[in-house]
Amino acid sequence: MHTAHIKPTLESWREEARTLLARGVPPDAVLWCQAGDEPSLFQAESFPSPAVDSPAPRVPAAFMDLARTLAAHADERRWGLLYRLLWRITHGGERALLSVPTDADVRLVEQWRKSVSREIHKMHAFVRFRLTGRDEATGREQFVAWFEPEHRIVRLAAPFFERRFAGMDWSILTPEECAHWDGERLHFTPGVPRSAAPSEDALEKLWRTYFKSIFNPARLKVKMMQQEMPKKYWKNLPEAPLIPELIAESGDRVRNMLATEELEVKPAPQNAYLESLRRKDNPEL
Repeated sequence: MHTAHIKPTLESWREEARTLLARGVPPDAVLWCQAGDEPSLFQAESFPSPAVDSPAPRVPAAFMDLARTLAAHADERRWGLLYRLLWRITHGGERALLSVPTDADVRLVEQWRKSVSREIHKMHAFVRFRLTGRDEATGREQFVAWFEPEHRIVRLAAPFFERRFAGMDWSILTPEECAHWDGERLHFTPGVPRSAAPSEDALEKLWRTYFKSIFNPARLKVKMMQQEMPKKYWKNLPEAPLIPELIAESGDRVRNMLATEELEVKPAPQNAYLESLRRKDNPEL
């Protein structure tokens, strides 16, 4: 049994996997261990060294795209499963393996891929930045957010925030890894505890007021809301304390809305530009 000690990154796994493939080490002869894992109890098995000029195996682009996503999954089996897929593609003659949805390995990695993708979507939706200050040298406002993802998705999710909030300095802190943007460079640091993140800022009261004002009780579907915004995320959302109250009041608010007389519709303003747009939509007018 060969014990492969790697860091929990795609780059570290990829380097080790290349060496194992070149030596012809089959998947069932490899025990994958991350840094900090307990040492293996199995006796190490020796395998021939790869030839100096042995070419790197060529794999479909779809496999590397899949590997980038699966490397972020929290399941410790991901490295072994990735190597088994890689072995089957390169040594097992199953070049089109990833296009076989009935295969057990393919089904599992597809489930994991969807889980990681969902978590990235939730991070994009539920990160809430808090204003912490202003850089005296640049004048740029500085914001910090805390998030607790199920998977190691910070590097996959961070480019979205880089594009969306390019005009401010921000940090997203998580237990596993942190992302930072200073207007020029996106970089990452080790994770931190929850106590390292700010608890509240002056803008949160304004945000709660806005959230309450746009809440539409007539469109409330509690099960659907909890499916899209699971309760595990509520503890880090400034608007979360309002949700139980808004749900409880929704019935009375809808009845009041139905009982309120309709307001008289005001005539459209006389505006040449608006009139031209209406004529384009309705040529018969």
